[in-house]
Amino acid sequence: MAEFVSIMAMAHAPGVTGWIESCPIEHQRQIKAGYEALGRVMKAAKPDLIIGVGNDHLLNLPLKNPPHWRVDCAAEWNGPAEFFKAWLKQPGYHVKGRPEIAETLVREATKAGITIDRGEGLLFDDNWSVPLWYLGYDVPILPIHMNCINPPVPQPEECIAFGRELRRIVRDVLPKGLRVGLMGTGGLSHEPGGPRYFTMDAKFDRWFLDLMEESNADRVVREATVERMNEAGGGGTTELLAWMVAMAAAGGTHAKTVFYVASQEMRCGIGATVWSSFA
Repeated sequence: MAEFVSIMAMAHAPGVTGWIESCPIEHQRQIKAGYEALGRVMKAAKPDLIIGVGNDHLLNLPLKNPPHWRVDCAAEWNGPAEFFKAWLKQPGYHVKGRPEIAETLVREATKAGITIDRGEGLLFDDNWSVPLWYLGYDVPILPIHMNCINPPVPQPEECIAFGRELRRIVRDVLPKGLRVGLMGTGGLSHEPGGPRYFTMDAKFDRWFLDLMEESNADRVVREATVERMNEAGGGGTTELLAWMVAMAAAGGTHAKTVFYVASQEMRCGIGATVWSSFA
């Protein structure tokens, strides 16, 4: 069987690479140090493949009847999408895929009743471009684009079920000896383009980070509802559904908060969590 060697979740706010210099110096230091720590954790784990679960910003998924998840089965990508390069202040990158693993994931998840489909050559924006800036481009990635914005979005219990299915596929189906990293990207509290665009809910963010540390799936489903996330910031905070997938894939192990900064300049709560044991 394959094995998880690193599981983490992080914010992917575009300002992290696009306008970090607008933050106070101490916030810049904390944010950069936090992401650099994630890069060291992933590098030390020596994965052969990184599975990513991140929200789609209405860039790839259809507006009508979007699937909950779409797996990109391409063999390689060039990112970010051209019209995001200036915004993210990224010149561009190249990253390889593992299409045979992606096809296996789609097949197995579909058999398990997961609302999922496949695509090839999906466009990348900050959802992958910000994490990869720090994690690097040398490990193949299997990106799963998640509908966190356009109703109906998957409910927390569906995200937990998908995370558990990912865990089963990795441990029981993927090739023996394959070392797999997993990252969930999105959040924390923010309301892009809304009346609370330049605010965030730090109290909610810290509560959610504590919830991830505990990693009690029943409590997450009961308390971290879509409605509660929207109260903390409509149209953006539900990206944290991707963190729930990562949490469930970690199999109930506790997590550790790596860092948190409530940044008005980033227009978002910025932070990350790492799960350290997956037995």
